[in-house]
Amino acid sequence: MASHTLFSSATASTRCCHHDSVKKPDPFSTNIQISTLNLQSQWLGITKLPLKYSSLRPRLPKTRPVSANVTVSLPTANPEKLNSTDKVPKWSLKGIKSFAMGELEARKLKFATTGTEANVMGILVEGTNRASKLLRANGFTLSKVREEAIKLIGKPDYFFFSPEHPPLTESAQRALDWAVDEKLKSGDDGEITTSHLLLGVWSEKEGAGYKIMATLGFNDEKAQELHSLISKPGFVED
Repeated sequence: MASHTLFSSATASTRCCHHDSVKKPDPFSTNIQISTLNLQSQWLGITKLPLKYSSLRPRLPKTRPVSANVTVSLPTANPEKLNSTDKVPKWSLKGIKSFAMGELEARKLKFATTGTEANVMGILVEGTNRASKLLRANGFTLSKVREEAIKLIGKPDYFFFSPEHPPLTESAQRALDWAVDEKLKSGDDGEITTSHLLLGVWSEKEGAGYKIMATLGFNDEKAQELHSLISKPGFVED
């Protein structure tokens, strides 16, 4: 009973002067002083707690400069051919982006290499190019191409990590070189487009990209129509 009375008395007599003595700090001040906080208690007496905030400034997340290289060409197995040509054809921005998206798709599927199947997926992912529109008009979707790629190449190892830039298969490299050669044959000054890339994939009969395209309904007739289109003078990527 006595202890209960002592506790009640102590609680009632404890007084905090926090609201009277503390001023709200300015968060943007370089040197903030907060008044001494007095805590008075029957047991503790008067305790002074000096509080000081110095150089209090909003902290911004650390950043580092980001650099990016913009290229107008893609890997080729015949660099000497381009070096010997007065007017070297350049890849369109959509063609370069499609290639980069293909690499990314190969990494997502945990493939060790970037094959012609990845080229097709990259064209679909970019989505705004003429070749992509042609594929989608014929029932192609990214999910369908992915499913067919896994059927051909096999399910990826869950614990396998693809390299940042999965190396090109021989078939994929030949598809790129076919696109470059076709543009050189035309004698036109325009860019190498995703349509050239898609036809390059179609030219590789043993490649996974060709087999997937054939399975999903692409054929030589559609390829010829696309080839006639890109062969017209002044053809540009849209």
